[in-house]
Amino acid sequence: MLIPPVSETDHIRGAADALVTLVEYGDFECPHCGRAHVFVLDALERLGDDVRFVFRHFPLAQAHPHAPYAAEAAEAAGEQGQFWPMHDVLFENQDALESDDLVAYADELELDVKRFVDQLEAGIHQAKVRADFRSGVRSGVNGTPTFFVDGQRFDGSWADGDLVLALASVARGKQREVSTSPAR
Repeated sequence: MLIPPVSETDHIRGAADALVTLVEYGDFECPHCGRAHVFVLDALERLGDDVRFVFRHFPLAQAHPHAPYAAEAAEAAGEQGQFWPMHDVLFENQDALESDDLVAYADELELDVKRFVDQLEAGIHQAKVRADFRSGVRSGVNGTPTFFVDGQRFDGSWADGDLVLALASVARGKQREVSTSPAR
């Protein structure tokens, strides 16, 4: 079970009134997360407004030493309204996550680069990244990527279409509930 539930402190992509919520605990340097990113984007495109997507940081620092700083970079971009563009750029460039690379991405996204760098150097986003990580631990996450569909851990394969099928199934079930509910 997802702990805590999705809230306004999360980064959310998609319609607020979506029928189903997909949460990923991910690591920007994890190659599996990089591959899953493509499948998540496909699922969001296929299912449209029926799904909203939440990304929470779960950097596995011992295996992926650049991941914590990349997570902070995404948060710094988020402070300027560019979390999702930075999220996508980081996954598309997993082999280039050094400090200079992150600054270059900030420049490409037309962020206030000085503000971005100042926040990274001050470490002001470390607490958010740690909070996401701790929530993953409380939710039973032990590797990346780990997905939750409407608060329940998804243990199927994201690579063979099971994730899209699970999301579509939950969405259809909720559509049926709405259509068969008695009018007030």
